[in-house]
Amino acid sequence: MELHGVDLNLLKIFDAVYAERSVSRAALRIGLTQPSVSHGLTRLRLLFSDPLFVRHQSGMAPTVVADRVAAALGPALRNLQAMLDEHLQFDPVRSTRTLRVYMTDFGSVAFLPGLLAELRRRAPGITLELPQIASTELAAALDAARLDLAVGYLPHLHDQGLVSEPVLVERYVELRRAEHAQADADYAAVTSHPQTLEILRAAGLESRIRLWLPNFMVLPALLARNDLAVLLPRNVADQVAQWMPGTPLQLRQAPGSPPLIRVSLHWHRRYTTDPGLRWFRDLFLELYRDEREPSIP
Repeated sequence: MELHGVDLNLLKIFDAVYAERSVSRAALRIGLTQPSVSHGLTRLRLLFSDPLFVRHQSGMAPTVVADRVAAALGPALRNLQAMLDEHLQFDPVRSTRTLRVYMTDFGSVAFLPGLLAELRRRAPGITLELPQIASTELAAALDAARLDLAVGYLPHLHDQGLVSEPVLVERYVELRRAEHAQADADYAAVTSHPQTLEILRAAGLESRIRLWLPNFMVLPALLARNDLAVLLPRNVADQVAQWMPGTPLQLRQAPGSPPLIRVSLHWHRRYTTDPGLRWFRDLFLELYRDEREPSIP
């Protein structure tokens, strides 16, 4: 039996008869006439070389072959129907979808806590996954649907045929302990943000770097016990300060005149109309979109 020779409408008839154990009730279930269902059932019996259903005092009893067909066909039809229903109308409350979102360390600090809390409230069955992918591979991952979205300061993605939606404008600031505010500072630099090195180099402060870090995660413990300053985006600095309520900190303008950076959502245009992704993008922008320039301390 070749799959291309199977009329998929016959499979719907089989599924209905198997569920209802009755030709008449199956006809009502799928909106066909009883003769149409009977004719379809005859074709199915020829196709499988098996009676599939035999008359029984309780109705149409399935054969062993029918049970095997139903075990494979039922879930497949229901998955297909669920996909079609979601394509037409996405229901976040009932969705069990996994959303794969790339975030820079900035995005993880600035967006993830609030985003996850809101997802738990509005779409409790959705799972959020943050894959670790090299920035040079993001465009290909979005194209292949290995990623649904990427969020962060990712200027190279603007030139790779992706759709980009601005989220907010950021500015680098300097953060240090308040008691050390009047002294000349040594610096910690975060390697995942090469802009910090560019800012310090332009200000003639590259020689003052005493520590290189891979990301922002260790900053609270670092700043609490060391007289180092660090450059970081304003939103991240505000978040770090919230994590350190017992340590007075000073936030001030970064040395020199660092440029503004624009944080955006990025996705492949092939998935623009996907209802689930559209709902998620709208939620993200509702929570975080703010194109005002951040104030300078």
